[in-house]
Amino acid sequence: MPLITTAERQHRLGRRHRLAPSARAADVAQAADSVVGLHATDAATVFLSLRARLGGGEPGAIERALYEDVRLVRLLSMRNTLFAVSTELAPYVDASTARAIAAKERRTFLKHLDEDGQGLDAAWLALAESDALDALDSHGPSTGSQLSAAVPALRQKITINRGKKYETETGVATRVIRLLAADGRIRRDRPRGSWTSSQYRWVHTEPWPAMPPPEARAELARRWLHAYGPATEADLKWWTGWTLTDVRKALAAVGPDEVRLDDGTTALVAPGDTGPEPAPEPWAALLPALDPSAMGWADRGFHLDPAHRPALFDYAGNVGPTVWWNGEIVGGWAQHADGRIVHRLLGDPGRDAEEAIAAEAARLAAWVAGARITPRFRTPLERELVAQ
Repeated sequence: MPLITTAERQHRLGRRHRLAPSARAADVAQAADSVVGLHATDAATVFLSLRARLGGGEPGAIERALYEDVRLVRLLSMRNTLFAVSTELAPYVDASTARAIAAKERRTFLKHLDEDGQGLDAAWLALAESDALDALDSHGPSTGSQLSAAVPALRQKITINRGKKYETETGVATRVIRLLAADGRIRRDRPRGSWTSSQYRWVHTEPWPAMPPPEARAELARRWLHAYGPATEADLKWWTGWTLTDVRKALAAVGPDEVRLDDGTTALVAPGDTGPEPAPEPWAALLPALDPSAMGWADRGFHLDPAHRPALFDYAGNVGPTVWWNGEIVGGWAQHADGRIVHRLLGDPGRDAEEAIAAEAARLAAWVAGARITPRFRTPLERELVAQ
């Protein structure tokens, strides 16, 4: 059984940081595919994760790929989390993961409508969705507020958990829009404000073509293994949110190779991907909160000293902005209140690392320019750097 050392696993991380030649739409999509998908809960994460993997371009180039060429789309998918994936991969993500999430979201909302007792049901929901799509066709890209103004049904309010101490009244617009997006009938378009904004406009679109879920899961597992192997079935289960049965069936369809790690355990790689990874040129990166390179595995011990985890993760396991040197997390960064990019190293990676990281921080500051970046999930080190 081939041996893959921790150093070689870190070299493989470098594989995903080899710069695409430019920031053309095709290269933006290629950069996203190199990590399978980009966490999109924070709007800024998509842009900053791509910036680290592109050879040039400004935020506007990524905006064109998202909203004009539409080479990237945001889907509610793995672990019921918003991801940005290439339009080539989107049908596989939809069939393997998003369809089941959308069905569950619809069942939950219909249950809330029934419990509310106002007589709102599946027929009412279907009409509200149809009216929302008609409004988009008539008015073009619209925000949730604009859709609510155009569609009276979206101004309806319901009570959730009626009679309980945590009873709450809520509007239906956000839930109806979420269902339409989960079904692929609308997609997020250019937001109000800058590229860091999550106040998206919505456009009417066609659902992704249907395909057998087992086939889609196998393709997604194959791509994930190429990007993140060596890894385990537990890692894939965590990353996708699939059941263990679905994970094992997908892996069986892929037929991965087994390798031995230098801690004596075994792991999986894509078929044929067992050879040693050539050491890349030394590289430094400042990656955003929730970047895939920190979130691709359930077990991150090969690129993160466990002693640093409390500073870099929040209570729920979300990683904050991280500083990398040659495939290992060596610190964290933040945008200070005055707009500066500030960072702190955890340990001593050496003078070469310090100089390369400082240069990368300066490049990031120039790229961000006047934009403000505040992660949705705040971590201890990020908060400390902002306040210092």
